[in-house]
Amino acid sequence: MDRRDLLAAVAALTGCAVAGAVPAAAPAGEVRPPLGTNEVALLDDFADTLLPRTDTPGARDAGVGPFAARYAVARYDAVQFATLRAGLQDLDARALAAHGRRFGELPAAAREAIATAIDAEARALAPGAPVHYSVLLRQLSLLGFFTSEPGATKVLRHRPVPGRYHGCIPWKPGESSWS
Repeated sequence: MDRRDLLAAVAALTGCAVAGAVPAAAPAGEVRPPLGTNEVALLDDFADTLLPRTDTPGARDAGVGPFAARYAVARYDAVQFATLRAGLQDLDARALAAHGRRFGELPAAAREAIATAIDAEARALAPGAPVHYSVLLRQLSLLGFFTSEPGATKVLRHRPVPGRYHGCIPWKPGESSWS
């Protein structure tokens, strides 16, 4: 299974469309300004809302925010990039309107409520509609976390290569996946 198929499978499992699968990279010669400090912090806060630290590392421990910012600048086309930036502004605006504080300053329950609300909006869109920023945020969070060292080695069961090939490995309900 190649990376694109894996991302499509993760997106299908999370109920999202694969927005990042259209272009392999930003068009050549197209230069985007990097995301600002506040935008990177918002990416980190959103990812940490989805994947908080428990008995295993969370998204913030894995450095998902900075990774997501670099990935979006390098790989998203102009429409996806604009959608992501507008979405980050909307995320903070929703937090300010509902709670009088920025998204990152809210308690976990309030951040989860906002994340759930934008996810419901994304799911309610008609097929073929432009990608909602919630989809982009979730994809960046999952990609950043599960391809990081803490995500791959402390959450997933990591077997470094080279190693023996085992075509069929027994799996017991409740066990984590392999990286």
